Amino acid sequence: MEALLEKSRKKLKSVPLEFKRFLYRRINYEQRLISILGARGVGKTTLIQQIGSEWKSKTSLYVALDDLFFTDNTLYGLAEDFKKIGGNLLLLDEVHKYPNWSREIKLIYDDFPEMKVIFTSSSLMDIYHAESDLSRRASSHLLPEMSFRECLEFQYAIEFSALSLEDIVNHHEDITLNLLEQFKPFKYFTSYLRHGSYPYYEGDEYDYHQKLRNTINLVLDVDVPAIQRIDYESIAKFKRLLYILAANVPYTPNISKLSDRVKLHRNALVLALQLLGKAELIHSLYKQSRSISQLNKPDKIFLNNLNLNYALGNNNPDTGNLRETFFVSQLSVDHKIALPGKGDFIVDDKYIFEVGGKYKTKKQILNQPDAFVVKDNLEIGVLNNIPLWLFGFLY
Repeated sequence: MEALLEKSRKKLKSVPLEFKRFLYRRINYEQRLISILGARGVGKTTLIQQIGSEWKSKTSLYVALDDLFFTDNTLYGLAEDFKKIGGNLLLLDEVHKYPNWSREIKLIYDDFPEMKVIFTSSSLMDIYHAESDLSRRASSHLLPEMSFRECLEFQYAIEFSALSLEDIVNHHEDITLNLLEQFKPFKYFTSYLRHGSYPYYEGDEYDYHQKLRNTINLVLDVDVPAIQRIDYESIAKFKRLLYILAANVPYTPNISKLSDRVKLHRNALVLALQLLGKAELIHSLYKQSRSISQLNKPDKIFLNNLNLNYALGNNNPDTGNLRETFFVSQLSVDHKIALPGKGDFIVDDKYIFEVGGKYKTKKQILNQPDAFVVKDNLEIGVLNNIPLWLFGFLY
């Protein structure tokens, strides 16, 4: 216990505090049990260490659940001992690496009402279908990749407040005029698409993309098998599937042809697509009129962000793919996005968007209510024409 406390103090003292992900300010810390899910590399560990570092009480403990301490000790026993010394904030990192984690967290929640628990895990994990039901207890949050707005703060120390979708569709002209007085978006936008999604870019794009490829391999080789019972041969097919998608996005899947190429039968292929989505590697979209069931194939597939596209070998992505992937990645965080009958995307079953270049017309969405043209290479929009880069300020 003393060794864990010492490790915790060192980590919480040394964690950088200059930049915090948007979720830091969004979490309701009055909740007693908080989960933070996300893909590898998005900053979950840094986030909970920052929470512990700035906690008003000094009785906080950060511990990684793959620590050798748990070879001979239980998580519940740790919480019990921590309570005896006045501990009131337990920060648990990567809980899926600990057997029976959900059962013991449930017991900690029930038996120690004065203690708050914040835990992280892979976005692959569904805490609501864990062995012990935490759905009535945990306040759950997903930490996605960085937005364009967050990248500006992290890489260039340019700080802005986030915007709501309603702000953008209703007031984008005034908003862009104000923002353009403070920075030039196109000085940074292309760089964001290449290396701005994850908080570990350090000035070397090749090194960044290598780290991202390593992260992808860890997700598929370690995280997926740890949470799903999938053998190595199937994981190799998942990798092949991801590279096929990366070379063809946006992809309208023909399940039979794709199944033949990857050597997975239909249901296994649909499951693979679902797992790649939960791992935050792809976005699967469905037509607005369709119900989404476990066995339904998606109607269109995008990579999760353009950084993945560059890292997986496509240094010259199609311009249309670039625009649409960026739009989907930013809108998918807090909004429901689907494929409408007219236009490219419908968001929250209300707003219709057609995404294109600077000279894109509204022909495809003519006479549609709440319909907008989203244009690349446009600094300031007019009427229902909105600059693409502005959607990077949603979180």
